[in-house]
Amino acid sequence: MQLNCLQENLSHGLGVVQRAVATRTTLPITQHVLMATDEGRLKLSATNLEIAISTWVGAEIQDEGTITVPARLLTDFVNSLNRQPITIKTTSAGKGIEVTGAGVEATINGADANEFPPIPSVTDGTATKVAPKALRDAVHQVVLAAAVEDSRPVLTGVNMELEGTTLTLAAADGFRLAVRTTQVLEPVAEKLSVIVPARTLQEVERLIDGDDPVELVVTPQRSQVLFRLKNVEIVSQLIQGTFPNYSQLIPQEHTTRVIVDLGELQRVTRTASIFAKDGSGIIRIQMAPGTGGSGRLTISSRAEEVGDNTGEIEAEVEGEEGKIAFNSRYLSDVLSIIGKDKVALEMTTSSSPGVIKPVDGGNYIHVVMPMFVQW
Repeated sequence: MQLNCLQENLSHGLGVVQRAVATRTTLPITQHVLMATDEGRLKLSATNLEIAISTWVGAEIQDEGTITVPARLLTDFVNSLNRQPITIKTTSAGKGIEVTGAGVEATINGADANEFPPIPSVTDGTATKVAPKALRDAVHQVVLAAAVEDSRPVLTGVNMELEGTTLTLAAADGFRLAVRTTQVLEPVAEKLSVIVPARTLQEVERLIDGDDPVELVVTPQRSQVLFRLKNVEIVSQLIQGTFPNYSQLIPQEHTTRVIVDLGELQRVTRTASIFAKDGSGIIRIQMAPGTGGSGRLTISSRAEEVGDNTGEIEAEVEGEEGKIAFNSRYLSDVLSIIGKDKVALEMTTSSSPGVIKPVDGGNYIHVVMPMFVQW
């Protein structure tokens, strides 16, 4: 293999695939990046056996070939170079590459490409396309609710449901639930429901760039999913299992509804979180209706050894007076991604889940379990 390419293009390509490089592994070859010539371009691939990311870099190909080299070493070296044309060719023994540029030359030992795990190829299955901004926004608003600990593997993923032209993403970790619906550009023939690892969707969100639709393909066996972006392909294993029936967790009615300015609510929540750190992370919310739909929202927190804090903002309060307590991190998380100027908070009792959602958008809903406190 021998080729010429620009340092900035190679650096960008290595940055795209680096998150799929295995960190702790019993298979050292998965810490490598696979370099292959492909129809006049350089293809870079990395996999940790759960997710595989491939990207294509513009290059002047002189000799075809494939090789694998340690991903971190190659990335660090290329990133240390100035912007310049560089030449890459395999060594005479075929077990590494020589990289040369203006006043710099390096040899990086590698391994035969045949030792690299095969990158899954998803060619058929249930397929559709999604507008990039719609998918990025949906993932951003849902993925934060997925569980981090894998005691229940299905909760570390995001339930992805396709029906007609509707795509629904849902994630839950036992303490909160986020559900977002959006539209796809091509309808699917049959209803489909799979669980995509949250990390995979985080990578998709990170790599979405430009206005080209994102192609989404689920294999007939429901074992893998492909996201095809411009010059990037992400193939991931799907999580096997049954996702909880989350629709049962969404309250269908409320006794108190508050509409409040998002910026103001974020401000008082931020202040209350400072004290909540030493008070089990508890933020108390009290809703008091006024006359003509006006009212006030009082947010407080306290820690026995540190002190306490109370903030009050104006709000539109409908229904009864209400009290509810939330974990400060969960409340801050949803407020940071809701993306609207006005937010609605709905509740029934202090021991029932609270609902947070945009006032004018029915396509996103966030349910947070309350914390039990002495009022």
